[in-house]
Amino acid sequence: MLTFNEKYLEVKNIFILIIVLSKLNLVSQNNKSEAYFASGCFWCVESIYESLKGVIEVESGYSGGSVKNPTYYQVLTGKTGHAEAIKVTYNPQIISFKDLVKVFFASHDPTTLNRQGPDVGTHYRSIAFFQNDNEKNIIDSEIKKLLDNNIYKKIVTEVKKFSSFYIAEDYHQDYKKKNPNNPYIWSVSIPRINNFKNKFPELLK
Repeated sequence: MLTFNEKYLEVKNIFILIIVLSKLNLVSQNNKSEAYFASGCFWCVESIYESLKGVIEVESGYSGGSVKNPTYYQVLTGKTGHAEAIKVTYNPQIISFKDLVKVFFASHDPTTLNRQGPDVGTHYRSIAFFQNDNEKNIIDSEIKKLLDNNIYKKIVTEVKKFSSFYIAEDYHQDYKKKNPNNPYIWSVSIPRINNFKNKFPELLK
């Protein structure tokens, strides 16, 4: 049977453990930020961002429109205003929003309006979402640099204030991993992903 002092020490240790775990969880939460991008088929974009150091999770979904909780087939009609988009959860101590924006512009064609490769429609348009003035300035600065350096002659990317993100159906999540033999994956997604990886080897996991 425990003495009073032993019980006191046991309770005290449990209390200390709870405090430590709470602080660790707080630190973990503080090391997470979110960013949102649309640059064509989310099957491709998801895989590109998943390959980056500091990226914790990438989810495919819909953003940029006005319809709440749209389905994939509703988005395909072009009537929802949404684009296929991704939500990137990342550790800003490892990878910066600026780097995520650089990856965004280097991993798709920001000069084609409502189109990426074989995919055509407003739901495939290029959008860089910002959540505050600092993020907007980073996006605007990157666009200016790309134009000033003649990397692109024009950029049609929308720079849009983020408002909402609706996660896509389960079968769209990790689509490339689950469907490696899909003709679209090996003919469109994989070449696009490999082209990106050749540009930014230093950012890869």
